[in-house]
Amino acid sequence: MATQLDPELYTEYKTRVVPALREKHGYKNIHQIPKIEKVVVNSSVGAGADSKEALEIAKSEIALITGQRPVATLSKKSIANFKLRQGQAIGAKVTLRGRTMYEFLERLIKMSLPRIRDFRGVSTKAFDGNGNYTLGVADQSIFPEVELDKIKRNIGFDITIVTTARTNEEAKSLLTELGMPFSDKKKPAPVRKTEEQQEEATAA
Repeated sequence: MATQLDPELYTEYKTRVVPALREKHGYKNIHQIPKIEKVVVNSSVGAGADSKEALEIAKSEIALITGQRPVATLSKKSIANFKLRQGQAIGAKVTLRGRTMYEFLERLIKMSLPRIRDFRGVSTKAFDGNGNYTLGVADQSIFPEVELDKIKRNIGFDITIVTTARTNEEAKSLLTELGMPFSDKKKPAPVRKTEEQQEEATAA
């Protein structure tokens, strides 16, 4: 019976990211090195007249992009102005761990985020102070699993990456090493031309 290979991103974490984090932060114990515990993908559809249809679409799209069936999220209290009652289904979420989590993150970082129009990186200000990071996605069209001509309704998502890091700085180091394209990532310095190269360019 063939054994499943580890997701590429997990292999990269073990072989390259762990040593890099140990060197950067001076961890003495392997258990101090931050890792990702889980990823929560959540979508809220509210309590509008078409909320039932929107909820079913959100569930379907989350299942498609994560490979895991989501559960409904329920309102914790009633709000008369929004015609919202306690216990009403207002969204859907899924919690990813292990293989599924790493496969989703790899697709998100390497395939989905670069598809965002005029993408300049993700915000560095979405850490919660406890090592967790939440990324907002405007709609599902950036995910390659979604067929654009089959989108019935744009669904926005919050993707929360829960880590064992103790600080924002450590969490950012972990996600940066895993390839998360933060907006403050330094661009390579322009290559300076030698005087000879400049003369050749001028002559041409």
